[in-house]
Amino acid sequence: MQRIGAEEEFHLLDADSGTAGAARPRRARPAARRAPFTCELQQSVVESNSGVHDTLEALYADLVASRRRLDAAVRALGLAAAAAGTVPLAAVGSADVTPGPRYRHMTDEYRRVADEQLICSAQVHVDVPDRDTAVRAMCLVAPWLPPLLALSASSPFWLGTDTGYASWRTMLWQRWPTAGPAGCHRDAADYDATVGELVRSGVISDAGMVYYDVRPSAHQRTLELRICDACPRAETVVLIAGLFRALVHDACVRLARREVPACDGHHEWLRAAAWRAARSGLEGPLVDPVTRRAVPARVALLGMLARLRPALEASGDWETVHGLLERALAEGSAAHRLRRATGHGGLAATVRLLGRRHARRHARRARRPPTGPGDARVLVTGTSGERSCGSAGSGAGGTDGRLSRWDWSCATCAASRSRRTGRCAAMCPTPRPPTPPTTGSTGCAGSPPAPRRTSRRCGRATGCAPSCRRSCGPRRSSGN
Repeated sequence: MQRIGAEEEFHLLDADSGTAGAARPRRARPAARRAPFTCELQQSVVESNSGVHDTLEALYADLVASRRRLDAAVRALGLAAAAAGTVPLAAVGSADVTPGPRYRHMTDEYRRVADEQLICSAQVHVDVPDRDTAVRAMCLVAPWLPPLLALSASSPFWLGTDTGYASWRTMLWQRWPTAGPAGCHRDAADYDATVGELVRSGVISDAGMVYYDVRPSAHQRTLELRICDACPRAETVVLIAGLFRALVHDACVRLARREVPACDGHHEWLRAAAWRAARSGLEGPLVDPVTRRAVPARVALLGMLARLRPALEASGDWETVHGLLERALAEGSAAHRLRRATGHGGLAATVRLLGRRHARRHARRARRPPTGPGDARVLVTGTSGERSCGSAGSGAGGTDGRLSRWDWSCATCAASRSRRTGRCAAMCPTPRPPTPPTTGSTGCAGSPPAPRRTSRRCGRATGCAPSCRRSCGPRRSSGN
């Protein structure tokens, strides 16, 4: 079994304004040291590195624990952390560049491109037998990477506006001179010669600035996936890791059997397919990797899943990946969920959704990723913890212009089956007066419309499923 690991990048937000880039160095660097994490080009972006794991369950537990550590570190410094390709509000500029000659050179050379590097990605590493295999496998896995980008898409907003894209991070990232498809190379020596030419040209300063969608590691026997947005939910990273491991396994098997067709050298469509994935996410068409024609995202991803089933079964990942993919297709991309939050409560609601801190006692229980709409486990969103049962949140809009969060809170109660004192009060937002019922609104996913009532513990107007009411305790009529 090929081992896997992941790198995740997070935005550090000013807790008061919710703005990325407003986290001053005096607070960002201590946050990185406490976790421990490392600062990227911009100090308000930090990176974590998972351990190396054999199973997706172990990777998931590692990612959740890492997010908990970051949350604890930044909270003590008056910051909030968010996992997304971009955040709605950002203060761009070169004032917060991480100290060091390499990053200073990048800001001097690339100017606005570097100044606007307030973006975050998720990267996956998979073991390969050797670097020659890694280089040859790049060409085989490349056509299947745009669907993985669509799964991760979480960056619809930039500088306070809706860009119309599911992954605006991709558009910002592709401005770097080496970003995009890697092309095909005969072996590691051929690849290294290409990188050497790029460095000698002066366009990039070192091999670390080769920002291909997929590339071989310079130091380990791994292949690195680099096309994806940072993911608000840790299980999305696990889903992508499972699919990428299967792609690499399939490529290695085909290379070993010499079943690989000659590369045609035409990679223009790969950049076009990545653009389509960045534009559409899961809510529009994708380019089918086999036919190179537009198909619904569901068709492209389920076709990919069917193709990879032997590899997924060989690694023991089939059930987990199948369940996670069905859930992702049912609920839509993170970009879609963030837009929905904005429609209910404006950009401030989206910032709250990304930066809201998660309840640590639930994160401690996360040992495996939830794998389907019926799985009532807590979903960790960024470092905050979006709670969901099915598609909870569809009726989350409050009439006072704020994002009502009673559905997430009650879903958490039902998911955890907690019996602790003050269980709902500890997780619900500050109580507010009950709001009139919204036509067609439901409570937790799958529950029928219910009379508006007030929770005895949290005082919030709710329309919860019976399981939530059992956790919250008896209700009293709110008079609505």
